[in-house]
Amino acid sequence: MALLRSCSNATSGMGVADHCKDTFLELQRKKTHRYVIFKIDEKRKEVVVDKTGGATESYDDFMASLPENDCRYAIYDFDFVTDENCQKSKIFFIAWSPSVSRIRAKMLYATSKDRFRREMDGVHYEIQATDPSELDLEVLRDRAH
Repeated sequence: MALLRSCSNATSGMGVADHCKDTFLELQRKKTHRYVIFKIDEKRKEVVVDKTGGATESYDDFMASLPENDCRYAIYDFDFVTDENCQKSKIFFIAWSPSVSRIRAKMLYATSKDRFRREMDGVHYEIQATDPSELDLEVLRDRAH
C-alpha cells in the first residue's frame, strides 16, 4: 500500500509558485529577461524562480547559469534574423536533466514537467537536454527556422 501511495504522489508533480508565471510573462511580454531558470523547492513542494538573466545577457551567460550536476527548467527568449532579414523571437522551454544528476532529482523533474510546462502559455519549442551539446546555439537556430 505504501508503494502505491508513493507512486501516485510522484505522478502528481509539484505546484507552481505564482512568481514563476509572473516572471515568465515579464520575459514574454515586456522582454525584461533573456532567460529564466526554475528549480523545484522540495520543502515548499513547488517550482520556484532560481535565476533570471537580463535582456542583454548572452546565450553563454545562460549556459553558464545551468548547474552541471542538477536538474532545472528554463525558458530562453531566442532572438534571430530570418533569411528575409526580419528580426524574430522564439521562446524555448528547456528541461535540463544532466546525466550526472541524482536519480531522485531526474524523477522529480520528469514527473513535474508537464504541469509546469502547461503554466507557461506561449512557449514555441521544447528541448529536453542531458548534455550541453544538446543545447548548442545551432540547435536553437535549427528549431527556430
